[in-house]
Amino acid sequence: MNVLERFHRYVSQNRLFGPDDKIVLAVSGGKDSMLMARLFLESNYPVIIAHCNFSLRGEESDLDQQLVEAFGEKYGVPVFVKRFDTEAYAEENKISIQMAARELRYQWFEELRIAQGCAYISVAQHRNDHIETVLLNMIRGTGLAGLQGIQPKRERIIRPLLFLRAAEVAEEVRVLQVPYRDDQSNFSVKYARNKIRLNIVPLMEEINPEFVQSFASSIDKFAGAYQLLQDFVHPVRQSLFKESKASTEVLIEKKSLEPYLTNVALLYELFQPYHFQKNVLEDLVATWENGTGRIFESDSHRLLVDRTHLILHPTGPEVEARVCIEESDEQAEWKGFHFNIEKSFSADIVKEKHIAKIDWDKLQFPLQIRSWQEGDIFYPLGMQGKKKVSDYFIQQKINSFAKSRIPILVDGTGEIIWIVNYRLDNRFKITNNTKKVFTLVCE
Repeated sequence: MNVLERFHRYVSQNRLFGPDDKIVLAVSGGKDSMLMARLFLESNYPVIIAHCNFSLRGEESDLDQQLVEAFGEKYGVPVFVKRFDTEAYAEENKISIQMAARELRYQWFEELRIAQGCAYISVAQHRNDHIETVLLNMIRGTGLAGLQGIQPKRERIIRPLLFLRAAEVAEEVRVLQVPYRDDQSNFSVKYARNKIRLNIVPLMEEINPEFVQSFASSIDKFAGAYQLLQDFVHPVRQSLFKESKASTEVLIEKKSLEPYLTNVALLYELFQPYHFQKNVLEDLVATWENGTGRIFESDSHRLLVDRTHLILHPTGPEVEARVCIEESDEQAEWKGFHFNIEKSFSADIVKEKHIAKIDWDKLQFPLQIRSWQEGDIFYPLGMQGKKKVSDYFIQQKINSFAKSRIPILVDGTGEIIWIVNYRLDNRFKITNNTKKVFTLVCE
């Protein structure tokens, strides 16, 4: 079976794209991407070529661009070129040159894909890249997901050359006389991946000449085992992790999670969508019995240990929301809470916590609805003296995440009138002397 037949079989087996799907070919000018482009063109698939000039290698970068443009012209394929100031982008975003180049190219590829009506972006990673990725993950430390290597298809990115070893790519380029240019940075051991490619893999091949093939086979087994684990973990996560209907929080009943605490590796997989590191989960387990009130953090979430539940909350800047209420207003909205406002002369006392009847003459407009703030105090109705709102929340067993979502009604001087749905301030209650009543109903 020749390379073109193998290419077709790999595309079909992995369902990379349909025969009528238009593809963006990411072509650098190196042997891998030039062979990929040749195979697509030999197959008569509808394609366009995208080339990034990262302006990192002076004239060499320009010669790469010229090669790709000439190749596209020869085969009558549209070539789109984007020149980047990669060093400036890396400096501005405080990231490495490699990371900057990666972000820039994939952002542009996706923009081009959409603009040109293409279905997928094809990149030319081969089997050696596949095993180098796993080795690099293992050296740096990885979970089970990192042992899967490079996937043939993920979202809009396809990798149709993963069936070829680097040596096979070189041989096919020679046989088919595919033009290409070498990027000299690929031969520098300055980069970790190059050290693996140039030093570690050759040593492995001395021990086992079929190392690339055998290790790739092992990776396939890792991927299969990982999928089996996910088939178990997914329904468990669905049964334990309950999304709140009233907020973006996820609630986990502590009692239900306890059977899984003895296996931190399994716990890691359960919490994987929320990006908690293994050492953080180990700390969670170690403090399980007396950790109420503790907060654990990942890159994307905070985890609060409450009395009966764990509460997951996405991180991000809290948006300060303030809503003003003027004397003439009849309704107000605040973070999903709806308020109906009435003015009357009825001083009937109500006991429903979602209704506040306030002495109109004691108010200074405009009123505001806002979140709790550090240092807030009020005079709780039915109690003697003042109390910190934070202490009141503790007494009411309101957790750290929930208290920021409770509306606080204040008057024009900043004095608290009502902790909505909880307690009115004693200073604003109606009395026998009340002449006009300001009523808020929270829905």
